[in-house]
Amino acid sequence: MDYKDYIRVIPDFPQPGISFKDITTLLKNGEMYRSSINDLKNMVEHLKIDVIAGPEARGFVVGAPLAYALGVGFTPIRKSGKLPYETIEVGYDLEYGKDQLAMHIDAIEKGQNVLIADDLLATGGTIATSVNLVRQLGGNVVGAAFMIELTELNGREKLDGIDVFSLMKYE
Repeated sequence: MDYKDYIRVIPDFPQPGISFKDITTLLKNGEMYRSSINDLKNMVEHLKIDVIAGPEARGFVVGAPLAYALGVGFTPIRKSGKLPYETIEVGYDLEYGKDQLAMHIDAIEKGQNVLIADDLLATGGTIATSVNLVRQLGGNVVGAAFMIELTELNGREKLDGIDVFSLMKYE
């Protein structure tokens, strides 16, 4: 199945020169959404995953249903100031700016195996920061799963040898 047929590409968004890969056209199709989550599940189910962590916002729409399909927990990674309990926070550079991510201090238990899930791997900044947060909490990152990977941006290089699983790759 070619999921790329269900991805809308928007030129010059959010700024000139960026070719945005919009997964909302895949998400609105129940059959394709379910199939994509099931295919991601099949790619990672051999890992010993205790919990999936997903950065906001699209990491929620990939990570939560994937956690459900695998029968494991899900924990959100949010932007600074969005979580109600005590957090740890790490700043990072985006493809077109800067940001900061946070997790509750009790989101991951020491030694838990964590899969990071998101919609897209681009430069790797968001995911490398997510890995950093999980490791600070004592978690073991066993992989990272994405619907889309933009290979020309070399995001894998920031992931320090972590296994990367992608449904679609764009050059």
